[in-house]
Amino acid sequence: MNESFLDRMISKLDKLDTNNIQSYVMRLAHEKGFLEAVFNTIREGVIVIDSHLRLQYANKAACDMLGFPRNFHDLRINRFLRDIDWKRILREDEGEWYRISSRDVEVFYPKRRVLSFYLVPHESRKGMATVILTDITEKRRSEQENFESQKLELVSTLAAGVAHEIGNPLNSLNIHLQLLERHLKGNPDREATELLSVAKSEVERLDLIINQFLRAIRPAKPQLLPLDIKQVVDETLGFLREEIEARAISIRCDWPEALPNIHGDAGQLKQALYNLVKNAMQAMPDGGELGVSCSVDDTYLALAISDTGKGIDPADMNEIFNPYFTTKERGTGLGLMVVERIIREHGAELDVESSQGKGTVFTLKFPLKSVKMRLLGPSQSEPAI
Repeated sequence: MNESFLDRMISKLDKLDTNNIQSYVMRLAHEKGFLEAVFNTIREGVIVIDSHLRLQYANKAACDMLGFPRNFHDLRINRFLRDIDWKRILREDEGEWYRISSRDVEVFYPKRRVLSFYLVPHESRKGMATVILTDITEKRRSEQENFESQKLELVSTLAAGVAHEIGNPLNSLNIHLQLLERHLKGNPDREATELLSVAKSEVERLDLIINQFLRAIRPAKPQLLPLDIKQVVDETLGFLREEIEARAISIRCDWPEALPNIHGDAGQLKQALYNLVKNAMQAMPDGGELGVSCSVDDTYLALAISDTGKGIDPADMNEIFNPYFTTKERGTGLGLMVVERIIREHGAELDVESSQGKGTVFTLKFPLKSVKMRLLGPSQSEPAI
């Protein structure tokens, strides 16, 4: 293995005079400055940490990505990258770090980014490692937009065909039902009245299908304004309250005392919540409990809609947000797709957990716009992690 310039200098140090030592020191400073300039020009974030996760070095890109303060030395990286399982990494042998520590992470300060995280142990200095960060926010957004474009293209093609096939018969049905209603006006024939009611119900269902097609293929951009999510939920439940009570479903709400506003489009969020609540009701045909709970931390406001219904088959979990996928006899397969689109365009996340025979929980996680991560000062008594 070749000796470094510094190793060669140290081996000759006792033989050098003052002028030579000064020359060597100036050369070292020049090389350090050159390397520093190189690292500060690359787009990837480069961070060096020790075995206690303390920051030893960070280039300009890393400081910009994670919002390091000017004097960041000896702060711990787990304060800035909290979604990484640092305890597990430290428990593993360094040879395993390559395998377990490559993943994508999301950060919210100083601004929201998706970063590709990679940890490389130093072979020559035990206990030291380099963290490589790549900003993949635009790549992730482009992939999502491409996926959404393909999905909407599929929906548009199918919806156009369905609308054409259904539109004309639907208009004809409406006209004939109006004529039939006039003919039966004042007629005490109960059977005829019931048949007319069924026919009108089917026409309404067809109209609902077409409306959902139109919402799916012509999504409107949300108008994001500060709003009280509790008020949005209350108004949605109020609209559905009679149907909820008719199905023998009880409502349990759990709200924190302090609830910050989120940025959202009230109309679109009501549409999303309406679909989620309707799904929960349909999952409990014999009654049950509809749960609404909210929690807030430094990053998110999380709203959970739960039911005590039959749950989702694990085999269907990867399909439920796809267009036209439904397990309901009279379902359209568009409701959850519309919900997912609305939540995503709000910059939020939609998670689902389900247990067959016990129920399902949909969680909407809205980012808090004013989040700034609080940094704690180093403590002498604080453990390594």
